[in-house]
Parts: sequence; C-alpha cells; structure tokens
Amino acid sequence: MVGIVNPLRPIEDFLTNLLEWLHTTAGLSWAWSIVALVVLVRLVLVPVTVRQIHSMQNLQAHAPEMKEIQQRWKGDKQRQNEELMKFYRENKINPAASCLPIVLQIPIFISLFYVLKGFEREVFPDYPGSSLDFIGLVNITEPTKDGWGPLLLVIYVASQLTSSYFMAATMQKAQRIMMMVLPIVFVPFILNFPTGLMIYWLTTNLWTTGQGVVTRRMMPRPNLGAQPKSSRTPPKEPPATPAKTTSSKRKPGVPTTDGAAPVSAGPPRRVKRKRSGGGKRR
Repeated sequence: MVGIVNPLRPIEDFLTNLLEWLHTTAGLSWAWSIVALVVLVRLVLVPVTVRQIHSMQNLQAHAPEMKEIQQRWKGDKQRQNEELMKFYRENKINPAASCLPIVLQIPIFISLFYVLKGFEREVFPDYPGSSLDFIGLVNITEPTKDGWGPLLLVIYVASQLTSSYFMAATMQKAQRIMMMVLPIVFVPFILNFPTGLMIYWLTTNLWTTGQGVVTRRMMPRPNLGAQPKSSRTPPKEPPATPAKTTSSKRKPGVPTTDGAAPVSAGPPRRVKRKRSGGGKRR
C-alpha cells in the first residue's frame, strides 16, 4: 500500500534545515531561531505586503462609492455583489490582496507545527547541550498551557487583536467583528499547540502591528484626484455658459459683434397719420 504523500514535507525539511542553520551558524538558541525565522519570512513577503497596503488604501479611498452601491441595492444581495464586483474591476481593486500575507504564511505555520511536534525527538538529540527554553519561561516543544505559556497566550491575543485592527480597517462591519472575535475563539484550540508555534505567531503579530504603524506614517495614500472616475459614477456637468444677448440699446452707427446689422444714423423717420372721417374739410 502506497503511503500518503505529505505535500508540506518539502517545507518541513526546509524549515528544519533553516532552524539548524540559525542555531549552529548564527549561534542563536532554538527559540530565538524561531523569532529569526519570522523575520526572514516577513522580509520575503515585503513585496506582497506593500501590495496589500496599497490595496487597503485603495479600498479606503473608494469606501464612499462602495457604500453608495450597497445602499442602492441593499434589498437585492445578489445584484449588490454583482455591482460591487463590477466596481472592483473598473477601479482595479483586489479585496483579497489584504489577506495574502496571512494566506501565504498558513503552509509555513502548519509545517512548523509538525517540525516542533517531533523536534525534541528527531532534531534535538543531534545537538546535545543546547536549550529549548525561551527566556527561561517556557519550553518551545511543550504545550502552550504549561508553565508560563498562558502569559504568552494573553500577549498573543492582544497582539492578534491589534494586528486585526489594522487589517480590518477597510472591511465591512460584520467582517470586522469576525476578525476581532476569531483570536478569542481560537484560544481553546491553541492551548495544546507547541509553545514554539505560539512564539512564531506572536512574533509575526508584533511585526504586523509595527508594520501598520510605520506604513501609516510613511506611505502616503493614493491621490485619486488625478485618476479617471469610474464609469459608474456620473460625471459632473460643466456650468452652463450664458447665451449672448443682443442689447436693446445700441449706439447708432456702431457695428455689433454678434453679426446683427448696425443701426443707421440720422434723424428719426416721420410717420404721417391718416385723418379720421374721410370727408373734406370746409
């Protein structure tokens, strides 16, 4: 019987080799090697992160127009989604770009879980004398619920809420609430995760929070004044120019600029009145 092929096996082998290199060549402990792993992963994701930030800024800039579409079709959800998708295409908006850094980290997160799960049994024996402790508080291979792990868990929840705040700034109200509630909902599930995995996720959350603060100050928002308006937004009509009127009072003999014939100069023409009665005067 052919065994099941693990699609994450190459990532697991790469992470194991990278952690060993950080421990032996860079001279870091196993716990700080995990922190360094986060830094390396986030540096690789910098181009994706910049794209994510621009996408979020673009969403913020077009938020009033999207809200108008939602209000216009609030009674027809299907039509509302169709109109929003058309709006995204016309304005080159990618709503999924804001989630790309997290999506790309999920395979790394899962692979690191399996690496740490068998770390003490498969990797640690090759390095006698090394320590699995993190700042003297926790063992990276033990469950998060042991020792000072709950303290890391509290810091993790706080950091996750903060990073979710920056990521959910452009989302709808329901999505924003879900992003803020998920870290608390996940707490019972991650109590048995290896503490090293919690160190990884805690570090990446702190990175995301710092990145959000820095980019908000350094990266200007896109100037949509120079961009063409969406075809779904009616253009402003130019102000109507007043029609040229012919003045009723013109100076005699002076030609006009509107093409009308000049008024002739000279004495006014006399009009003879007809006598009433038609009889001869005696």
